[in-house]
Amino acid sequence: MVKKVLLVDDEENIVDVCARYLVREGYEVMEAFNGKEALERYESFQPDIVILDIMMPEMDGWQVAEKIREDHDIPIIMLTALGQEKDRIYGLTIGADDYVTKPFSPRELLLRVKNVLRRTHSAPAGKDPEVLEWEGLIIDPHKRKVIAEGQEVDMTVKEFELLSLLAQHPSQVFSKSQLIETLWGYEYFGDANTINVHIRRLREKIEVDPSAPKWIKTVWGIGYKFEEAKHVED
Repeated sequence: MVKKVLLVDDEENIVDVCARYLVREGYEVMEAFNGKEALERYESFQPDIVILDIMMPEMDGWQVAEKIREDHDIPIIMLTALGQEKDRIYGLTIGADDYVTKPFSPRELLLRVKNVLRRTHSAPAGKDPEVLEWEGLIIDPHKRKVIAEGQEVDMTVKEFELLSLLAQHPSQVFSKSQLIETLWGYEYFGDANTINVHIRRLREKIEVDPSAPKWIKTVWGIGYKFEEAKHVED
């Protein structure tokens, strides 16, 4: 099935060059040149992935991403000339899956698109993933649903993937580099703070007291693990 890409940037030359590379690789591309136009075309086009510039007229990329995230967990790659760590961290907190810093090669962008789509749209063959259930926490990998303390929790794609990975290997300690390689791929050019941000966000969503987490434990000097817990009896 042909994957659909919504490409959003107010610089027409960037959109033109990147669109040609994407089309050449077999993607269907819809273009937008400001934030409001992006949201309008998102609804009509229903893309599989959004490539989203940050600094745009009408509505910036942060606002567009937040609006999309209200109802959808579609992967988002941010295009930005902003190189500061706080900007990358803010993007991650609102659900960005990857960053490409300007200036960039269209081939690099194409690689990022392929990697993000592979991670977020691939499903293992065979039977449906097992529902993981503990007292106070349910994780349904098939429906991509999390229920904490009786309440369904909204999560970004990466937050869900991180929680699922840890929960499917209770008591196993994962280093930050292992988590990055597994969830973002070897080609990811970010830093270890990406994991810190996602862990903090997960704790805020599933822990009764995020400052004293019950589920996601820090293993100092190494990384993180999901605390072994007794499953609910059938």
